[in-house]
Amino acid sequence: MAGITLVFDFDKTIIEVDSDNWVVDELGATDLFNHLLPTMPWNSLMDTMMKELHARGKSIEDIKEVLRRVPMHPQIVPTIKKAHALGCDLRIVSDANTFFIETILDHIGIKDLFSEINTNPSNIDQEGRLRISPYIDFQTSPHACNNLCPPNMCKGMIIGRIQASMGKKRIIYLGDGIGDFCPSLKLTEADFMMPRKKFPVWDLICENRALLRAEVHEWIDGEEMANILPKLIEKIKIQESSNSNSSLQLSVDCKFENVAITLPPPVKVHQ
Repeated sequence: MAGITLVFDFDKTIIEVDSDNWVVDELGATDLFNHLLPTMPWNSLMDTMMKELHARGKSIEDIKEVLRRVPMHPQIVPTIKKAHALGCDLRIVSDANTFFIETILDHIGIKDLFSEINTNPSNIDQEGRLRISPYIDFQTSPHACNNLCPPNMCKGMIIGRIQASMGKKRIIYLGDGIGDFCPSLKLTEADFMMPRKKFPVWDLICENRALLRAEVHEWIDGEEMANILPKLIEKIKIQESSNSNSSLQLSVDCKFENVAITLPPPVKVHQ
């Protein structure tokens, strides 16, 4: 096939929770987090919380241990593996951070399935403290997007860069949050948007459906994702076969009728 790129949000899409909140809550710093939340951007707050956890004696291994037991729907990993086996290019666009995402993906054994991870950079400093930086330096180079994006990241800009680099590939985008609305507006008529039902991006799409050009297929949990996503991949493959070989038009159309579609700079992965 000419190509399909699957773009996944991470928090509440691949995993069932917000990884930032999960770490803060599990390591006993929820009260301080809630106290500081009104005073600074989320990304800056997470860097501050890593400093506080370090001061409380929490180690990098403590953070990893919490991340390794993050809740996930049992169908998510098999679905991602199936999409990769079908030849899809898999990417992540997330407002989490490299340390959280790579730790979790390493633990569940699927990190190498993703060609790139676009997220907030992180590093461990000389004192052994996890540092989290913004994807975009909003103090010196704000992105100026007006589509509800946080100051440190515009996912629409990332999707635009992906679109410019991937040729004729088609995109299936899966996400749940407010920040996933902007990239949904960048998708074309040939693409698919899969918002998680009853989550913020789904509400925004329902309120602004006319603004989207992509075909929308909602999902509510890992089981529905596992049901819908392979069908969309198959639908694209059938359409591409139809376009590439007009002599098979009739048989392709008949096959297509049997596909039931149920509507309910990047960080390179180390190989």
